[in-house]
Amino acid sequence: MVFTLRTAACLTTAFLALQGTSEARDSREVPAKTLTITLDGTLGPVLKGSDPANLNGDSASLTIIVKRSLNPYKTTSTSASYHIPAGDVTLTVNGSNYTSTSRSSMIVKLGNKTDVLTFKANVTIVGHQVKVSDTSALESGSWTNGVLQHPEAFSPSPQDLTQPSSTFTYTAFGGTTVLGVTGTASNSDTAGNASQHFLLSD
Repeated sequence: MVFTLRTAACLTTAFLALQGTSEARDSREVPAKTLTITLDGTLGPVLKGSDPANLNGDSASLTIIVKRSLNPYKTTSTSASYHIPAGDVTLTVNGSNYTSTSRSSMIVKLGNKTDVLTFKANVTIVGHQVKVSDTSALESGSWTNGVLQHPEAFSPSPQDLTQPSSTFTYTAFGGTTVLGVTGTASNSDTAGNASQHFLLSD
């Protein structure tokens, strides 16, 4: 009987020790990192199309949640394309929010003159499907080649954005409109859940 009690005690001690090790290991786990990118600027002028939504000169914001652990679905020697889950892109225009209804895309392209960051998403506005795209022309060398494997922050930050190389495009009512964007771009690398904020203000 003494042997049985000692055996049970040893087993209990070993179990608690293993459990404690597991809990300690879990507590050391670092939350997945995300990137927060902020673009401030003004929409306009109209570079193409008739601008049926009358966004020229208006403020707008685009908020995107991106995890650094993402893997590209398409790559070239100078570009990488990433999928952003539905619901992780929110377009705000004049105080009204519109969330992406399907999978969106983030495309990074490295260049000799500029590095380009592009987001593409679909949103529903008053029952109509609207395609939106934001293209930001950054300084050449803003990213390392590591961005072709996983999303990473650009540097320096902030940077100036100027039209016509930086644009906001929307397709609605059977036509496509391209608006210039003038402002600044900045970003930060944070742990845990974070979002990428695109603010286009007047």
